[in-house]
Amino acid sequence: MGITQTAPLVLLLALLLAVTSLSSADLYGNPPPPFAVKGKTFPPESTLCIDPSKSCFGQSIKCPDQCPMARPADPKAKACFIDCNSPKCEATCRSQKPDCEGNGAACYDPRFVGGDGIMFYFHGRAGHYFTLVSDSTLQVNARFIGHRPPGRTRDFTWIQALGLMFDAHTFTVGATNPAVWDGGVDRLEFSYDGAPVWIHEGHLSTWTSPDGKLEVERTARVNSVAVTLPGVFEITVSVVPVTKEDDRIHSYRLPDGDCFAHMEVQFRFFELSDKAEGVLGQTYRPDFRSPVKRGVPMPVMGGEDKYTTSSLLSSDCKYCIFSPVSSTAAEALMRRSDDAAAAWDCTGRMSDGYGTLCRR
Repeated sequence: MGITQTAPLVLLLALLLAVTSLSSADLYGNPPPPFAVKGKTFPPESTLCIDPSKSCFGQSIKCPDQCPMARPADPKAKACFIDCNSPKCEATCRSQKPDCEGNGAACYDPRFVGGDGIMFYFHGRAGHYFTLVSDSTLQVNARFIGHRPPGRTRDFTWIQALGLMFDAHTFTVGATNPAVWDGGVDRLEFSYDGAPVWIHEGHLSTWTSPDGKLEVERTARVNSVAVTLPGVFEITVSVVPVTKEDDRIHSYRLPDGDCFAHMEVQFRFFELSDKAEGVLGQTYRPDFRSPVKRGVPMPVMGGEDKYTTSSLLSSDCKYCIFSPVSSTAAEALMRRSDDAAAAWDCTGRMSDGYGTLCRR
């Protein structure tokens, strides 16, 4: 076939690609998924709860009109969340970023909201590591950064990184610290099993672990992600600086050339045991009674000596109970959910790991 004969075919192919690009469809004319199209209106998504151990088993739960999608294209829009073990079997709307007033939050310097809904501060120490959650199948540690101006007896501290251990795996997420803050530059860094992980910038860009279990999804173009291990946890993270206004209000007296970039975090746990430990984990126990003083501006939770660890990825604190061997039970549970999900023609990436997402 000569050049003159192939030219029309090349032109036709180029035209087809151009039309496809403009329409946001694929080569076969299929439309893009709803979460990929900003400004479009779609029918609310729904989830079929498939885990027999969950209270909503067998029910189809529909997202409300106020937040019809689990992954809206607009990073500022509320997302739909469905928990197949919720008392009312109803979907809820929530921000795609950490809610510093909600249960499981760890923000500011640092201020926690426990699983019991009670707010408290945990100071820790700059340059040290502390266990936030320790359970038989899950360990979550935090690295604290901080500053102690002259005349103070303790550090001002912030959470700079998280280290997670589950099954036989490790994962870290941390904030790099520039001298001057630029909100358009990504300051998140990740590792999985000791190897660096790179995630494309862009809202909804996603990385999945080699075994397909752990997922990290950007909830903004830069500096915000959601980290999910279905059926175990979901963690929303945003990197923020200590602003000049923060410095003025709280009298941090920060040195020049350091914006103390740190993380605002919110945890959601789905399978913590009644024996969970850690600065935050203990507050999820049914028998926990918060020792902090009520009605004071800064109720402080102690426990530095109980929850100090030697590194970001260690479980050697005095009260740590993490045991990788016991994670086989969690693996079996997730395998069972995966097998059940395979029987349904839905996409299964919306709820707490025990529901499958169905679009109308």
